[in-house]
Amino acid sequence: MKKTVVVAIGGNSLIKDEAHKSVEDQYETVMVTCKHLADIVESGRKLVIVHGNGPQVGFILHRSSVSFEAAGIHEVPLSSCVADTQGAIGFQIQIALENELRKRGLKEQTSTIITRVLVDKDDEHFQNPSKPIGSFFTAEKAEELKSNHPHWSFIEDSGRGYRRVVPSPVPLEILEINAISDMVEKGYVMIACGGGGIPVIKSKDGFAAADAVIDKDLASAMLAEKLQADQFIISTGVSHVSVNFGKENEKKLEHVKLSQMKQYVTEGHFAPGSMLPKIEAAINFIENGGKEVIITTPENLKDAIEYKTGTRITR
Repeated sequence: MKKTVVVAIGGNSLIKDEAHKSVEDQYETVMVTCKHLADIVESGRKLVIVHGNGPQVGFILHRSSVSFEAAGIHEVPLSSCVADTQGAIGFQIQIALENELRKRGLKEQTSTIITRVLVDKDDEHFQNPSKPIGSFFTAEKAEELKSNHPHWSFIEDSGRGYRRVVPSPVPLEILEINAISDMVEKGYVMIACGGGGIPVIKSKDGFAAADAVIDKDLASAMLAEKLQADQFIISTGVSHVSVNFGKENEKKLEHVKLSQMKQYVTEGHFAPGSMLPKIEAAINFIENGGKEVIITTPENLKDAIEYKTGTRITR
């Protein structure tokens, strides 16, 4: 039986640097990433891909704001931004990955599924929005936006200006999980839960969109758990997780047991806005029955699934 691998790819797999942000530039970067993803398919494994979307959602929000001010065109809700990026980024991955697979004589097909993720309308994060999104604004512009959108919140971000912050509630349920599972069983390479999924809450009519974003790594861990994945891989900008990062006694972690990784978290080794969410997602996956998590870079995916590199976390 083929092993199932869920891979969460981050922003470095979509945007190379500040000078290469166009759709064409992003596709060039996606093509490189898909060469490494194709290695997993070629190894005989079932593959499910979850992608980030932070910068892309920011682009849509900025375009929306500019077009509203210039021409009065309606602004795009955050939930629609997430849905739009699921389709657009999924499309790029499908084209690039299938092209790479055909070059290798492989026949697997790809599919993107627009994925809703249920959150609790009473989640405490709705009362304390903290996830920065979109562009930087002056204090005056932030105040103007706040007057037009009283429910919006802004914070000053590291001296660079003011940014809108939104809630980041905990994912509870992937509504399309049965469809995703069926497609994986049929042999499709699936792209799902893009950007952490489109957050929805229960309503009197069934479901309603929530003005929030979901942490992509937490949603990926839940997806891997529900699919009973053999490996959950978090692709990021470093080949290994390190403790004492940036210090003389920095140490790369190779094979780490769950209890030891939790101890490292307690000791404060991982930055809240960087590596910590990934470690928390890894811990969630294993504590909920997962077998192992690997954290590494896109170019190391092939070696990582063969335990030649990367940080491997097990029970």
